Amino acid sequence: MRLTKGTDLALRIAMRLAVLGEETAPTTREVADAVGVPYSHAAKVVTRLRHLGVVEARRGRGGGLGLTAQGRTGSLGWLVRELEGVGDVVGCEDDPPCPLRSGCRLRGVLREAQEAFYRVLDPLSVEELVGEPTGALLLGLPGRAAPPAAHPDG
Repeated sequence: MRLTKGTDLALRIAMRLAVLGEETAPTTREVADAVGVPYSHAAKVVTRLRHLGVVEARRGRGGGLGLTAQGRTGSLGWLVRELEGVGDVVGCEDDPPCPLRSGCRLRGVLREAQEAFYRVLDPLSVEELVGEPTGALLLGLPGRAAPPAAHPDG
């Protein structure tokens, strides 16, 4: 099973936001630059993550993106299921439909394998994915990794 590019990008964006913490609220453009994708792709994915309640976006001065509590600690299996949508691993009902669909056991076996995949993800959260060494790698990506330091003179 291979995740769609949108799901892969959504997970990378969520991981980047998780490692930055609540003090830092990067813009969508900064996150896009950090994970190495065009702004337009990142914007679509951020919109989807907002609708799922995983990311919050604040507009204006001091605004930016942040991971919600659900995005930080919610089930990774749930998130991937929501991003991928429901459906079979193979397209038995595609046009034209598979001629074996009425008696083929492959579809059922692949559905079981897909559910096993999700069972592995279910107990995990995005927050758990950003432990070391991943956290250090994520912090080393370009973009605003930490809030600007205060000037020593005030």
